[in-house]
Amino acid sequence: MINIENLTVKYGGVVALDHLTLSVADDVVGLIGPCGAGKTTMTNAFSGFASIAEGNIVIDGMNLLALPPHKRACWGLARSFQKVQIADDLTVADHLKAVCDAKGVKSKDRAAQINHALDFVGIADCADTIGEKLNPYQKRMTEIAKCLVGQPKIVLLDEPGGGLSETEMLDLRRIITQVKARFGAHIIMVDHDVDLIRDVCTSTAVLDFGKLIAFGPTRDVLQDEAVKTAYLGR
Repeated sequence: MINIENLTVKYGGVVALDHLTLSVADDVVGLIGPCGAGKTTMTNAFSGFASIAEGNIVIDGMNLLALPPHKRACWGLARSFQKVQIADDLTVADHLKAVCDAKGVKSKDRAAQINHALDFVGIADCADTIGEKLNPYQKRMTEIAKCLVGQPKIVLLDEPGGGLSETEMLDLRRIITQVKARFGAHIIMVDHDVDLIRDVCTSTAVLDFGKLIAFGPTRDVLQDEAVKTAYLGR
């Protein structure tokens, strides 16, 4: 269970998250809202990239905010970024090895974890390919694979479908919906693709101007009048 309690983030006079309180337990939870609503700020609050003015994030009784960012990663927090973080001169396997180093994965376990993650996202044949030779889809899959080594508990995905074709999006749907069963991690996903959110997220939270305006089963939330007004343009 993830309990977000009274979470507040301010940038000068701008309140990016305004006393956000939310409890989530589903395998895949969506986070949507218009640009500037506070979605990325919330993922930054989880991972330690945003200064918290007030509140807590408590996961299974443990206050995540009590840990420095690197210890959150070792504990089991992983995230992807809207702009993929892939180095041109490192191979795919090297990217995952670097994550294993940061998370303290034992040497004897690294090869198995890396192979498992790459096989799961379907790019095992790219293990020895350097970043500059990867196409956009392979870079996205490398980014997700990086999240899946080191026994993650929570995976934060920020726009994982950006730039993907319809066929590639089908693969992404499969991957997202099977992460919990294969790796044991819960997913919180930020995305503007309403169809993707509808297809893979059991529940969805909606932010607007830093405030929570709706939360519940995804299909119900997407029919909420306040959500249509704020997000879907009605």
